[in-house]
Amino acid sequence: MPSHSHVVAIGTATSPRRNFFSRLVSMLTVRAERRRLAELDDAILRDIGLSRDDALRESLRPMWDVPPRWRR
Repeated sequence: MPSHSHVVAIGTATSPRRNFFSRLVSMLTVRAERRRLAELDDAILRDIGLSRDDALRESLRPMWDVPPRWRR
């Protein structure tokens, strides 16, 4: 009986297609979160230790610009 250990089914965690869509969803999520950060009022930003400039600078970062540990 032949071994099928080299076959990767679409929809599995190791599928290149799933990996692509998973990364795309992650990047879109980062983009949405950064936009929401820019919409927070100054009092909330102070509570979390950010200035308005910090929030705006973060919101302008590209969606693929994330720390390397997030890309695992």
